[in-house]
Amino acid sequence: MALRLLSATAIAVVLLFIVAEGASPWVDVPKSKTVSCKNKYYPDCNHQKHTCPADCPYTCEVDCVTCSPVCNCNKPGAVCQDPRFIGGDGITFYFHGKKDRDFCLVTDPNLHINAHFIGRRNAGMKRDFTWVQSLGILFDNHQLFIGAKNTPTWNDADDRLDLAFDGHPLFLADGQGAKWEPAAAPGVSITRTGDANSVVIAVEGNFRIKARVVPITEKESRVHNYGITEEDCFAHLDLSFKFESLSGEVNGVLGQTYGSKYESRVKMGVVMPVLGGEKQFSSSGIFSTDCGVSRFTGRNQAQNNIVEYASLECASGIHGRGVVCKR
Repeated sequence: MALRLLSATAIAVVLLFIVAEGASPWVDVPKSKTVSCKNKYYPDCNHQKHTCPADCPYTCEVDCVTCSPVCNCNKPGAVCQDPRFIGGDGITFYFHGKKDRDFCLVTDPNLHINAHFIGRRNAGMKRDFTWVQSLGILFDNHQLFIGAKNTPTWNDADDRLDLAFDGHPLFLADGQGAKWEPAAAPGVSITRTGDANSVVIAVEGNFRIKARVVPITEKESRVHNYGITEEDCFAHLDLSFKFESLSGEVNGVLGQTYGSKYESRVKMGVVMPVLGGEKQFSSSGIFSTDCGVSRFTGRNQAQNNIVEYASLECASGIHGRGVVCKR
C-alpha cells in the first residue's frame, strides 16, 4: 500500500513539474511569437529578435528605442479589454460607457472616431460590462467601418472582421500581408497583419490603427464574473491608435489626452481608475458627429486648423507624434 501511495505521489510531482515548466504531458503548447525591430534609424536594435511577453505571447512588437518587446495594449493610444485606455500622456484609465450605445473616442477637425459598445449586466450590478465592438471613422469626405462579427463559438482560423468603406462592404484577400487600397482615396490602406482577425488601417498623414478581433475566453469570464455563455463569446476589438496630425483642441474619450491643455482627471493610485463623462461623449450613431465635444468639420476647414505635433521622446520610453511628456 505504501508503495502504491509513493508511486501516485511521484507521478503527481512529475505532472506538477511539467506544468510548472509551462508544458503539458498531453498537448503541445505553442511557442510565443518572435518579433524584431525594423527601423534602420536604430541600427543597434534593428533585426534583433525578441520573444513576446507572457501577457501578449502572440501580439507584441518591438519598441526600437528601448529595444524591448511590448504589448500593443500597454502603449499610449491603446483601447483594449473592458475597455481599458492608455492616454497620450501614458496614464491608464477605464471608460465603461453603456452597452448598445455609441461614444466618441476621438474628435478633431479632420478626424472623428466613434466606438460602438457591446456588453452585459449581471444581476445586482450597477453598471454594464462593456467592450468596443466596432468603429466608425470619418476623415476628409470618407467613412470607414471596422467591426467584430457576432460569434457564438470562437475559432482563431475563422475571420470575424467586418469592413466597409464609404458604405460599401470591403473584402480583404486571405493571408498575412494582403492589402486593400481604394483608387478614390490615395494614401488609404488596410493590411492584414495575420492570416485572420487582425489588420492595420492607415491614412497617410492622419492616423494609423492596429485592430484585432478577440473573444472573451472562458477563463476571463470566470475570473471577472462576466457571465459569458456559449451563445455569444462577445467578440470585440483590441485597438492601438497612432495619430500623425492633431489639433491642440482634439477631444473625445481618448482624444482629449492628446490635447494641448489637457490635465488628467483620473484618480491616481486606485486599482481601476474610471473616467466618467458618458453624456458629453455619447453619439447618436456610429457615424454621427453630434457628441457634446465634437470638433469635426471635414477636409476643407481642417487644413487651416491642424497643428502637427513634434516627435517627442519621454524618459519613460514613450515616444512618437502627439505624445505629451509629463512629470
